[in-house]
Order: sequence, then C-alpha cells, then structure tokens
Amino acid sequence: MKAAQDAPTPPASAFGGPARVLFYVQHLLGIGHIARASRIAAALMQSGFVVTVVTGGAPVDGFPGAGIDHVALPAVKAGDAGFKGLFQLDGTPADEAFKAARRDLLLSTFERLQPDVLITEAFPFGRRQMLFELVPLMEAATARRPRPLIVASLRDILQERPKPERDRETLDFVNRFYDQILVHGDPAFVRLQETYPLAAEVADKVRYTGLVAPPKPEPSPERYEVVVSAGGGAVGRELIEAALEAARIRQRAGPWALITGPNLPQADFDRIRAAAPDGVEVFRFRRDFASLLASATLSVSQAGYNTAGDILQAGCGAVLIPFTTGGETEQGERAERLERLGLARVLKQEALSPERLAITIGEALALPRQSTASLDLDGARHTARLLADSLRQRA
Repeated sequence: MKAAQDAPTPPASAFGGPARVLFYVQHLLGIGHIARASRIAAALMQSGFVVTVVTGGAPVDGFPGAGIDHVALPAVKAGDAGFKGLFQLDGTPADEAFKAARRDLLLSTFERLQPDVLITEAFPFGRRQMLFELVPLMEAATARRPRPLIVASLRDILQERPKPERDRETLDFVNRFYDQILVHGDPAFVRLQETYPLAAEVADKVRYTGLVAPPKPEPSPERYEVVVSAGGGAVGRELIEAALEAARIRQRAGPWALITGPNLPQADFDRIRAAAPDGVEVFRFRRDFASLLASATLSVSQAGYNTAGDILQAGCGAVLIPFTTGGETEQGERAERLERLGLARVLKQEALSPERLAITIGEALALPRQSTASLDLDGARHTARLLADSLRQRA
C-alpha cells in the first residue's frame, strides 16, 4: 500500500458535533493490545474524531495516552499464560457480581456517549472470556437508532484455534453484529484467510489498514549495540535472564540495554539489575524505546505485534524468540515470516539458552540490514481514513 495522505475531517455525529468513537480494549496479560489501540485512538483524534477508550485490564503507564478520554472498568487479568480464568488484580476470582458491575458500567458508558462508531479490539476473534459484557454491549448497539458503525479491530495474525467450532462461533458474531473487520496488517505480508479459515465468508467486510507502527523515530543519543526487551514483562523473565548470561559470554563491541517490562515482579527486577555485568544497563521501561532501537545495532525480543512494528520502523537487525507457551501460535508465525523476508533471525523458545542466544546474536550482528520499505507501516492513519470514509458513505 502507498502511504495515505492526511485523513480528512470526519463527518459530523448523528447527534451533532464531530463523530464519536467508543473503542473497547481488554488486555489480559501483556500490553500489546492496549499499545496498538492507543496508537489508533491517537490517530483518530488527530483526524478530528472524539474518542473514548474503554479499558478493562491492569493500568499501564502512558496508555491510552495524553488527551484521550478514558473509562477504566474494574480491572481483570488472566489467571496464567494460557489465559485460563479471570481474576481481579489482587488475585481474587472475578465472580458474577464483579462481572455484573463491569457490564453495567460499560453499558452506561455506551448510553452516555452515544457513539457513531463502536470498535472492539480482538473481539469476536478473541476475548471469549468477556462474553458476559460484550454480548450485551453488541445487543445494545444493534438495537439503538441510529445504529453505530460496528467494527472489529484485529492484529494481522490470529491465534490458531484447536476447536473448529470456535471459528464458526466467531463467524456467527460477525454476521450478527459487525459492519467491518479492520485487519491491522499488510496483505502482502499475511492475509486474514491464512490464520482464520472462514475468512472467505466475511470477505466483503474485511479492510486492511497496514501495520500500526509508531512514526519513524529519531535515533537516540544513547547508543547500544544490543537492546533486549520483554514487552510487558509478564512472560519475559526467561528471555531477560538468558540475555544477561549471553552478555557475559559475548565479547561486546558496545553497551547493552535490557528492558524488563513494567509487569516483571519487583523482586525479579532487583535481582536481575544487581546481577548485570559491566556494560549492561537494566531498565524497567523506556518511553523512548523506539528511539533506542533506531540507534541500536540489534534488537532481541519476543515477536509481538507492537515490538515487530517498532523494529521495522527503526530498521535495526533483530533476533526474535516468539512466545509459544500455552499453545500460542501467533508470534511464531510472525517471526517465521519476518525471517523469510531476511528481516530477523529466529530462536525458538524451547531452544532458548544463554549459549544458543549468544551464538544467534553473533549471527544476526553479521547480517547486512534489510530494507522494510515494501511493508505498509501506516496503519493507524489508514484506520482513521477508512472509518471517516465509511461514515460518509452511510450518511
């Protein structure tokens, strides 16, 4: 895709003033979902939409972003890396009364805002744990007159489902409630039908936006040979610990940065920082992460959607260790595709060790940098344009 021009001013709301968007996003483990949704929300605001982001996960510093209207539902998290069970942040199970309070707040927010566009991040292709509040929300939206444009917001690669009936259930939700499916990916990289077997039955609703990557960053004055990052940190401890030992093994040409993520337990963070050898700096979080990558030689990370976007914009080399615990397939698929394009080296999670990581880092550092110009990385701005055009067509 070619980069879009600046999105035009969106049409007026059916209730007067600029068009209104309610964007629902539920993150249960990492921070990838809220990070991507925040980038899209910012682009919608810059295009003139009035945006409210409704979140339901643990607070994450810096998201959904400055100036974005935010409604926080009582927070829940996944019970484990397999996403089994819903729990409050103190570990208490989310019982029926707790769920009812969330549902009622979500519905009252919808009624108060009267949005022209309702976006659900991941659902109905994911987040089945939230059916207790999302089905009532969808029913309220489809019953309202005028009816809002109802849109699903999806990353480019979906998790493989072991039960085919789940794919059929998703299709039923799409046919019952949704007007559009916005796939935040470049179809030249991967198409929806490659990870969702029933995509042909909803092809008329699918729109590709390009990858939702950050703007191309200015290189940081802090220069690291290798930047190791673990996303949110909830499941990245093994990677960080292996990288710490790999740094001892390698004869480093420059300093390394290890970014553990905000969700790593404090005791683990303190232990890792105390064990870091000379030339290795340990951080919990860096707001200038994209700029650090732009000045780095190599990124070492998992293969989450947002991290991949950061790496592609920065243009640095990459070693990817995709997260595959609990039968997760999405990161492995993305990592393999990037490796086939010559944009990364892949080390499988089950093969991760300090010695193997040190070797793979050495191999990646020896590779020439590859251009990413062929991939569309302007997905947030394309999303704003697509929604503005859709509302005009409806009007």
